[in-house]
Amino acid sequence: MQWRRRHCCPIKMTWTVKRSLFRTHVAGLLSLALLFTLFLFFSHQDWLPGRAGPRDNPLTYTVRGLRSPRAEANQSASLRSLWRDPGYVVPKPLLNLSSQQAEAAGGGEMGLENSMSANNSLQREMGVGGRLKARPYRYILNEPLKCRDGPPFLVLLIAAEPGQAGARNAIRQTWGNESVAPGLGFVRLFLLGLGRASDSYTQSAIEEESRLHHDIIQQDYQDTYYNLTIKTLMGMNWVASHCPHARYVMKTDSDMFVNTEYLIQKLLKPELPPRQRYFTGYLMRGYAPNRNKDSKWYMPLELYPSERYPIFCSGTGYVFSGDMAELIYQASLGIRRLHLEDVYVGICLAKLRVDPTPPPNEFLFNHWRVSYSSCKYSHLITSHQFQPNELVKYWNHLQSNKHNACINLAKERNGRYRHRRFHGERPQ
Repeated sequence: MQWRRRHCCPIKMTWTVKRSLFRTHVAGLLSLALLFTLFLFFSHQDWLPGRAGPRDNPLTYTVRGLRSPRAEANQSASLRSLWRDPGYVVPKPLLNLSSQQAEAAGGGEMGLENSMSANNSLQREMGVGGRLKARPYRYILNEPLKCRDGPPFLVLLIAAEPGQAGARNAIRQTWGNESVAPGLGFVRLFLLGLGRASDSYTQSAIEEESRLHHDIIQQDYQDTYYNLTIKTLMGMNWVASHCPHARYVMKTDSDMFVNTEYLIQKLLKPELPPRQRYFTGYLMRGYAPNRNKDSKWYMPLELYPSERYPIFCSGTGYVFSGDMAELIYQASLGIRRLHLEDVYVGICLAKLRVDPTPPPNEFLFNHWRVSYSSCKYSHLITSHQFQPNELVKYWNHLQSNKHNACINLAKERNGRYRHRRFHGERPQ
């Protein structure tokens, strides 16, 4: 009995521990499986926060997903269907046409299915029968002689709303000023559609602004979020028609901070031969269409059946070689028009078999607001969500500190460290 008491109990305890460990492992695996299931469920929901502005964080309408060979094959087939759609009516090209000729050439509409009944916002922006319009639009304001003095090194295409006069003036004073590229050739253009029909004062003010600055192009489509694709293609076509030998083009938005000096000197490098078939920005890989019908970024299955978008660059700011403007515009003439502009340009690139080039530093292009410091902003190209007064304030600060921005930051940090040591504080 003594032997059994001494030896059987440890054996019994050992099996109890093993059983307990086994149950713990099973519970852990079940918890992981539940978490993975919840992730897959929420990856198709519009749950990520974002502001209500025209250009929110792209994560609010797309969510990263896993890739597989089968998914890649399905995406390729879906992309091919976009530019081989038998219902698509190819509009006549706008290239090298005057505004009157372009207007006369208009008329075609895309053969898109009316699948927008559950999304009132998107449906309102579509034509009769739910078809996104793809006809050439008449120029209201144009600057066809902007490149008459020779091909510029950089063309800035800035998407702006008609009523954003304050933002346009702030950009003219800061990163859109010709002084950032002395001797290189620099063209600034604001891309506009039409405001509300009842707002005649805004249109007359825009026309006066155009006479003063000669940096606005405008066509007769409604200037709304869902027409950003039309606006971008208007800019592409303008470059192809009126400035075909520009070295580089940047498309960005009116609420962006753009360090044009860093863009020119560090990324594009004027001393090097110009690139060809070049496209870069903040790369968006493996993003899924938003199927939530109540979302601003809703993408109907009928319009885009693939489970993933091709690689695209965030529309908050991307840069490309001058030859790409005509290539993208011509490719767009055979591709069903989608309302998500940056995704649509990515589809055009996929058709052209042009892979966006990753920037040399992943923090150069930011489609979110980066907290300001002169050191950080002297080494980035874009930051998002700026009011006009903020733009002027931070730009002026950067200009006065750009040559020793990081030295001053290091001195400031060193001073704080010595202050903490002197007072017996723990460094953070």
